[in-house]
Parts: sequence; C-alpha cells; structure tokens
Amino acid sequence: MTHQVTLIPGDGVGPELAEATRMCVDATGVAIEWDVQEAGVDVMERLGTPVPDSVLESCRRTGVALKAPITTPVGTGFRSVNVYLRQALDLYACVRPCKHYEGVRTSFASSKVDLVIVRENTEDLYIGCEFERGKPETEELIATIKRLTGKTLRSDSGISIKPISVTGSEKIVKYAFDYARKHGRKKVTSVHKANILKFSDGLFLEISREVAKQYPDIEFEDRIVDNMCMQLVQKPELYDVLVLPNLYGDILSDLCAGLVGGLGVAPGANIGAKGAVFEATHGSAPKYKGQWKMNPTALILSAVLMLEYLGEVEAANRLETAVAKVIREGKDVTYDLKPHRDDPTAVGTLEMARAIIKAMQA
Repeated sequence: MTHQVTLIPGDGVGPELAEATRMCVDATGVAIEWDVQEAGVDVMERLGTPVPDSVLESCRRTGVALKAPITTPVGTGFRSVNVYLRQALDLYACVRPCKHYEGVRTSFASSKVDLVIVRENTEDLYIGCEFERGKPETEELIATIKRLTGKTLRSDSGISIKPISVTGSEKIVKYAFDYARKHGRKKVTSVHKANILKFSDGLFLEISREVAKQYPDIEFEDRIVDNMCMQLVQKPELYDVLVLPNLYGDILSDLCAGLVGGLGVAPGANIGAKGAVFEATHGSAPKYKGQWKMNPTALILSAVLMLEYLGEVEAANRLETAVAKVIREGKDVTYDLKPHRDDPTAVGTLEMARAIIKAMQA
C-alpha cells in the first residue's frame, strides 16, 4: 500500500531536518508518495501569506502531514502557522511523548521518565481572541466587564480571552483515556488551575472527572498546574498520561522535554477526526540555517508517530529502535548529543540520519 503524505519542509533549519527525516522514513521500506508544500517566513515574503491555500488543500487531501519547524515572529507579524494549521484542520489533540533515551545528556534521573502530554489544541488562550491596548473595542470591552461583573480593569490593559468548552474538554479527555488504553498506560492525570479559574479550568476538571467514570480500568487523578510542575521535577516516574488545556500543555511539554534532554529529542503529533500533522516540538532555529548541524531526532521520532498512525507499526518500531541505538552508542550524533558540545567528533544532520538508516538495516 502506498500512503499519501504532505511534507512541509518549513523554514530556518526545517528543510535540513525534513531531508534527513524523509531519508529515514523512505529507508523503512514503507511506500510513501510525498506531496511537498512550502509554508513559513520564506513563503510569506514571496506570496504575502505564510500558509498558501495549497498547503491546507494538500493536508485535507492526504489526511497526513509531516511538518518541519516554521518560524513564529515574537510580538509582531503573522500568528503561529502551527496554531493556524491545528485550528483550520481541527486537530484537537496535541500528543507529545517525553521519553528518555540512553545516551542523552540530562541533569535529572531521566531513566524514570516515560510519559505522554495530551494537550487540547483548539481553544483556551491560543484561539487568538485578543484586544489591543488603547483600541476603542478594548475600551468597550473593559466597560462591559465592569458593567457585568463590577470589576475595574486598568484602561491601559491588553486583554486575551480564555474559552474552555464542554465539547472541547470532552474530546480531549476521552482522547487521553483512549490513548492510555490503546498503549497500555495505567493512569491519566488532569492538570488545571481550577482553584482560581473556577469557570474555565473548573469546567475542564469537572468534565475530566465525568469522563474518567467511563474508564474504570484506567486510574484517574488531578493536579493543580503549578504543583504539577514541581511533581514532574521531583518524581516524574509517578506520572503516565497528562491531559491539559492548551496553554498548560504547551508549557509542560517543554518542561517534560527538559527532563529527558531537551527539545532536540521531543516529538509531537496533532490529531483530529479527519487527519493529523506530525511535527517536532522545537522551533526553526534560523541562526543555524545552512549549517547542517542540527539534531534531527525530534522530527524523526515525530515520523515514528506518523508511521504508527498510518498503521505501519513494525516500521515505526524499527525506526525508533535504530534512533535509540545510535544515540546510545554516541558515535554518529550531532554536537548537542555529545558529552561536550565542542566535541570534534560530532557529525552533521545528514550524517546522523545515515547512521540511523545503517542501524535500521543492520
């Protein structure tokens, strides 16, 4: 069977990582017909939009996309392409496994870390419903809030809206429990700030408890998000699957990536009812563009998740095993995976990919 897959090379170091990852996926023997679609900063400069219509059309047609990192301007410019794709394609579940691989440098007892972040992807503060300081509509909103609640907001405030719905919460919590059941996981932890945000996070917690009753075979608990951060640093081995609203999921997935060695080994998947986009958790690192020195592990592991999604489980296992072997041996790895970052024996992006292919073939 030949699978149709959209490949978005991204910008910055994205195209370099995409090439390395495509090599590894093709080497598994799985038949894939790649539809390459450009998006990001470079496209923005040429076409006036970072996401041409052809990108969405391809993703909808194939139902599966592998996306390399894309730059998101800080403070100004276009909003995140990543967030736009998730919302436009209704990819409501962001899945980010955080697993330690022997050979990855870390300050923590990371051999105990093997957990999965399941993050709601389509609502919360990330919907982009914002009101800019000093605008007439912002002043009107401030006046409305005072009329409805009696609370006075400072007139020089910028405001972001945080919606949490029953529909969105049910979908993501059910996804987390179904994921746990499918992958032999034993516990789901709902993470929130319901002690303060009683009508948004409080609703998320309420729905989490209701959904949990439908899964008596899976242990359930909840944690307040700030306490959860401490718990993860102190005793990550106690946790298995975490389900969170959008913002907390974004923050904690980086925290958990730090536990296992950094974003360079942190894969991600965005899943919806009609499709999926697989991407590394890290950014595009534009200052390293053209140096071919960046670690391709995160995107390759994202491709492992993609192969599993496509039903190519045996190929996914072979590729992950090869990645783990190369990292464990520590010979043909990029500079960030060496004991010292200035180690002259570090290899480049494509060299590491070739070592992974060789390990897989062996």
